[in-house]
Amino acid sequence: MELTAWTYSPAPESRQVVSLRPSYGLFVDGEFVAPRGGGFFPTVNPATEETLAEVALAGPEDVDRAVGAARRAYEGRWGRMRGTERAKYVYRLARLIQERARELAVLETLDNGKPIREARDIDVPLAAAHFFYYAGWADKLEYAGLGPSPRPLGVAGQVVPWNFPLLMAAWKLAPALAAGNTCVLKPAETTPLSALVLAEICQQAELPPGVVNVVTGPGSTGAAVVSHPGVDKVAFTGSTEVGKGIQRALAGTGKRLTLELGGKAANIVFDDAPLDQAVEGIVDGIFFNQGHVCCAGSRLLVQEAVAEAVLDRLKQRVETLRLGDPLDKNTDIGAINSAAQLAKIEELAASGEAEGAERWSPPCAVPERGYWFPPTIFTGVSQSHRIAREEIFGPVLSVLTFRTPAEAVAKANNTPYGLSAGVWTEKGSRAQWVARHLRAGVVWANTFNRFDPASPFGGYQESGFGREGGRHGLEAYLEAGDA
Repeated sequence: MELTAWTYSPAPESRQVVSLRPSYGLFVDGEFVAPRGGGFFPTVNPATEETLAEVALAGPEDVDRAVGAARRAYEGRWGRMRGTERAKYVYRLARLIQERARELAVLETLDNGKPIREARDIDVPLAAAHFFYYAGWADKLEYAGLGPSPRPLGVAGQVVPWNFPLLMAAWKLAPALAAGNTCVLKPAETTPLSALVLAEICQQAELPPGVVNVVTGPGSTGAAVVSHPGVDKVAFTGSTEVGKGIQRALAGTGKRLTLELGGKAANIVFDDAPLDQAVEGIVDGIFFNQGHVCCAGSRLLVQEAVAEAVLDRLKQRVETLRLGDPLDKNTDIGAINSAAQLAKIEELAASGEAEGAERWSPPCAVPERGYWFPPTIFTGVSQSHRIAREEIFGPVLSVLTFRTPAEAVAKANNTPYGLSAGVWTEKGSRAQWVARHLRAGVVWANTFNRFDPASPFGGYQESGFGREGGRHGLEAYLEAGDA
């Protein structure tokens, strides 16, 4: 009998490795404490719509407590600690993340909806790697290129998004702590659990009280962190709209600010590219993490000579993607993070059809409960279409064509964003030429969505400013020393 399709038996990861509390308080001054009048809100599994736990809602008074604890820790033990001692704590956090890796991966999948394979193999290992990397910098700050005696800024207010909750927390906390700052971390409202378990890890690592504080709640909690007069530096990853509001609010305050915002990345495929490899990169670029990626390759620019071949191979590959239970190790596409995000994706996809683009999705069984959207490809897309201009933040790909390298660059740069881009070609000279002319913070050549703690990441234009990762990531948390 001819084998026409692969079938997979379910391979679910056990939930038993996670012991969730019925409710979580705020993490302030080294302890979990009840909110002062803010109450609690539920955090939900987007794949099943079940409530996972109740989480404290921090009000302005709670944020004030957290900032006060961070200030005392900074002016006390942590701010005066030698870099070699700080390094030991940061290294210990990295090791504990590794030791609790399976628990953290399952927790991230439950709270976020992403496939366990991605949380296990990408999010958690990269989070640990960032702490390891910056532990190595803690006693070498004078060699960071910021003068012979750079100084920490003080208290950092850090607001992270829901698409990579643990990893984004690591991106923020690791360089701040290595540089000698203390932190008030505000995780996203829909994905607070991994930050709260990270707070438990801070206790386990015996981090001095107040060095890391975690306040949970909606956007108003984040606004209270950002605007608090006791915060010296603000780091925000999230939507461009909110980032613009933060920049307006902080103008003239003297606070240091870094913003990592939205994107509408172009993934450019030339006619000499290795097409099978490029197709894998296209799939990884837009369908990884359900497209919930600020640097997602959501615009595919294909040279006309190979456009038909690329599209045929791409559709065949997308038909093999498996959508379903995020805890199943066979799953490629998990749940959309929230009902609100699903509604936004559906609205923008509908606009693509209304404006004349052709919509395609593979045959795909969608679970009855939870928030789901099938992998979707639009062809016949014009640069004026909303789906080619606006960040969808979902598994939706817009396909456009080009004839010459100059046209490819012009179309790729026709966006208010500037976070990332990809180039696929066998010619190194062409890849270099295109990369030099693209207005993007990161350009990948013959790959996509590759990250390393030693490599800086950040954008231009409406994708924000400042860099995270690498030596550059320390600059945001240090005051240049005297030469």
